[in-house]
Amino acid sequence: MMAHRPTRSTDWGFPRWRGYGTGREAKPVRLCDRHGCDAPGDCPAPKSPNNPDRWYFCQEHAAEYNRGWDYFEGLSAEEAAEREANETRSANGYERSRHYAWTGPGDGTRSRDELRALTALGLDDDAEFDAIRTAWRKLAKENHPDVRPGDPDAAVRFQAVQAAYEVLRAAEERRTTA
Repeated sequence: MMAHRPTRSTDWGFPRWRGYGTGREAKPVRLCDRHGCDAPGDCPAPKSPNNPDRWYFCQEHAAEYNRGWDYFEGLSAEEAAEREANETRSANGYERSRHYAWTGPGDGTRSRDELRALTALGLDDDAEFDAIRTAWRKLAKENHPDVRPGDPDAAVRFQAVQAAYEVLRAAEERRTTA
């Protein structure tokens, strides 16, 4: 008995309504270039340094290949240092811009959480960390539950000040260690 193949599509005659990859034809699968492996080869790897030709391995064989890969093979020590400096220099732009996120704040030096924390402490967006510490100490002393035992809102304000300071302190630590 032959398998029934539907003749009617679900796009009502509008081919643009079809999703990507919904064609009925078979898709070619590239096999791993490692001898004897029949897994799909979807991980490209260069055949040699500075060569555009690629091997295509499965993940297992790509990991095996990468363990023995020497990026600077065939280069002198000076050439390797120069290449590393050039590539590090070109990647620094990405490092400096890592704070950008979807609809990030102003100039991008502070995250949205940091800006909210600065607002909670009553500071400007460009406040230095010394000013942040000073404002935190002042507000923490004013709103501490032991200082205001009859005020239930004082504990809430104190916790908000503490949380804001923790956010800004962690951000400052990230900046100074980077």
